[in-house]
Amino acid sequence: MQIIHVLDVRTIPPRERHPTIFNLFDGLEPGQAFELVNDHDPKPLFYQFSAERGGHFAWEYLEQGPEVWRVRIGKRG
Repeated sequence: MQIIHVLDVRTIPPRERHPTIFNLFDGLEPGQAFELVNDHDPKPLFYQFSAERGGHFAWEYLEQGPEVWRVRIGKRG
C-alpha cells in the first residue's frame, strides 16, 4: 500500500488523537495508507479499528519502540 501521509500524533492532545487518525483513514482511497508515529504502542487503536472498521484496514508495524512506534495503516478495497 502506498503511504500518502505521515501523521505524528506525539504533538496532538490525547483526546484529539483517535478522531484525527480516523478522519485521515476515512479520507483514504482503497490501496492508500498513512504512517502513524507515536510514543507508545498504539495497540488500543488497533482494537478500535478492529471494532469499527472490521476487515477494511491493514495494520503493519514498521518500528516497535522503545521510544518510537511507527505503524502503516492502510485502507483495503
